[in-house]
Amino acid sequence: MSAMARPRPRVAAAAAATAAAAALALTGCSSSGSSGSGESQLGFVTVKGTNVSKADPGHRQDAPDISGETLDGAQVKLSDYRGKVVVLNVWGSWCGPCRGEADDLQRVSEKYKDQGVQFLGINTRDTEKTNAVRFEQEKGVTYPSIFDPAGTQLLKFPKGSLNPQSIPTTLIVDRDGRLAARAVGGTVEDALESILQPVVAEPKQ
Repeated sequence: MSAMARPRPRVAAAAAATAAAAALALTGCSSSGSSGSGESQLGFVTVKGTNVSKADPGHRQDAPDISGETLDGAQVKLSDYRGKVVVLNVWGSWCGPCRGEADDLQRVSEKYKDQGVQFLGINTRDTEKTNAVRFEQEKGVTYPSIFDPAGTQLLKFPKGSLNPQSIPTTLIVDRDGRLAARAVGGTVEDALESILQPVVAEPKQ
């Protein structure tokens, strides 16, 4: 192979990132919730006519212990919040529906922060961290977000689970670290509370 034909490291790295993004099967700023007939066999069901899927406590899968550096430079992992209900929101500063739901997410995070609920964002496909930081500043977002531009943390969610299906997606993780509910696409305050409240009300194991 000639020197001209050898793959360059930067090109290889870019190709790997592209492959990771493609493997996510995420459609930017669109709703593509799954609602196949086999969902009940996988332990969750999609509420008819909505973009919401839920799993009963006895049929929940463990959420992956996603981790990484937040937009403000701290290190965080999902298991840090074991014992709390965690609201995971997948977002990007470039995404219109993400901008639309940010105020609602912030309001709900403030409303439930004293009820054992922690919000955690996963910022993805933002090549420049400054864009994501500016988004949070403009929207007044106070909860942390993991900076995950290539979507490597999203790839940790097992196939067939309540995994992210689009950007944005909001996931509810119960106190035992299991995937309890998913809202695909942008959400609003009332809709988010409708899937969060039942998990918050569950008795501690």
